[in-house]
Amino acid sequence: MERRDLMKAGVAGVAAAAIGIPADVVGQTSQGGQVKATGPVTSKIAEHPDMKYRALGRSGERVSLVGLGGFHLAKPGGPSADEAIRIVHTALDAGINFCDNCWDYNGGESELRLGRALAGGRRDRTLLMTKIDGRTAKAAASQIDESLKRLQTDHIDLLQFHEIIRMEDPERVFAPGGALEAALRAREQGKIRYIGFTGHKSPAIHRHMFEVADGHGFHFDAVQMPLNVMDAHFDSFEQGVLPVANAHGTGVLGMKAFGDPFILDAKVASPLEMLHYPMSLPISLQVCGIDSLPILQQALIAVRSFQPFTPEQRAQLLAKTEAVARDGRTERYKVSTHFDGTVQNPHWLG
Repeated sequence: MERRDLMKAGVAGVAAAAIGIPADVVGQTSQGGQVKATGPVTSKIAEHPDMKYRALGRSGERVSLVGLGGFHLAKPGGPSADEAIRIVHTALDAGINFCDNCWDYNGGESELRLGRALAGGRRDRTLLMTKIDGRTAKAAASQIDESLKRLQTDHIDLLQFHEIIRMEDPERVFAPGGALEAALRAREQGKIRYIGFTGHKSPAIHRHMFEVADGHGFHFDAVQMPLNVMDAHFDSFEQGVLPVANAHGTGVLGMKAFGDPFILDAKVASPLEMLHYPMSLPISLQVCGIDSLPILQQALIAVRSFQPFTPEQRAQLLAKTEAVARDGRTERYKVSTHFDGTVQNPHWLG
């Protein structure tokens, strides 16, 4: 075993012990054999010449600058199942190698559609991510297994704890019998590869998740957060969390460039400017909600035309957005329960 693998095994052991996982579980599959490292998932995926790629933190993975959002594949009033599958196939053919999803999206239909789209050999062309809501080990394990079935796969590349939106959520995830216990077991069984977390409510809650993880000797491979032209002016993830994630070597997944759709509706910047802004930040990728082929083409054009903002361009854009952003009304996920699925469905938490 290489020194790097020994170090990973040691960290896994510390984290597992801290939350009560027996030592003999660490490094074992469900059959009792050692988990074999196979190298980065994306090293086996050809990179498209028209796509840009970045490192996913310190994982060794290289991901496309835009990721395919999962919610919009089955959103109410959105694409049909066949249209959603065409969107996925077209995205993969264009070099997008990261697919986002979640156990709770549209009652599971988003995962079902993505699973059908990746069948027939396409599963190996993407770093597949999904999220779970369970805060207990029992709920988390059940949701992991259900997601695997829906996605028609034997493993998920990146599993993320969804909606870390309460200050007590980190303690619940890391508690004995908490969700991390199920995630670590799933990782050792080969069901998942990387672990991250998401949230949209407060930078303070994200920072607290990192603090609790540090206290348990645990490293998050990825973190997802809103990053957009409004965020810089109001309770900012860019200012309050992005530097923390970068310092930890955690891959950053931006989201909500258009605010679903309240930022877009404010009409203070063009869609391309709204996409280029987070792309100009030190992130791994920007997850884009895509419900049609024209919207997919818009995201691809944003990648092809992207040049990092100069300080002057950034200042000019932020000057245009400051007044409307100041009270948070374009970022309703921060100031209301409009986007809080686990508030509306607390039983998902377990």
